[in-house]
Amino acid sequence: MYFPISAVTGKAVVIMGVSGAGRSTKDQILAKVLKCDFLDADDFHPQSNKEKMRQGIPLSDEDRIPWLKMLRDVLREILVAINTAILGCSSLQTHYREILRSADPDYEPGSYASVVKFVMLDAPAVVLAARLEKRAAEGKHFMPVTLLQSQLDLLQIHDSKRILKDDATLSPQSTVNTITSFIFPSTTLSWSN
Repeated sequence: MYFPISAVTGKAVVIMGVSGAGRSTKDQILAKVLKCDFLDADDFHPQSNKEKMRQGIPLSDEDRIPWLKMLRDVLREILVAINTAILGCSSLQTHYREILRSADPDYEPGSYASVVKFVMLDAPAVVLAARLEKRAAEGKHFMPVTLLQSQLDLLQIHDSKRILKDDATLSPQSTVNTITSFIFPSTTLSWSN
């Protein structure tokens, strides 16, 4: 699909971090507060990726890159339609985030100047592991706790890359307030359960 130069006036926020950080929960609340689209990147994984993870096999770049490019294309359609979207996606490495930033047709690689913004939900490994164990016991997700360390090992975060870090152990309201202030610094939004 062709998009004209300077076609974007929408916004996209990628809530990132390893499994168990609370992306899905907080993303859905944020999307409701902002009255925008919510996309869970896990819903876009092909069945082969889900099966690998279910079996405790870490995904390779060959597994992730086509998935990330699909997410980029979906975000681009939303941005060009002048909408706002919240995407929950691990986005563990710098080059993965570059793929997602390029959803902005005006993005110049390496500039970090994109309408696609990143917020990392950060929590101690013990908290993440406990959340993953709880989800697994409830049968709510395909990601086993055994893959947590592989995600932590892959995670590349550099503050200079314009990633807002947020404490994932705080309440959803606190996270939503932090993120809305980051995205819309001069706007006050109401939050309710």
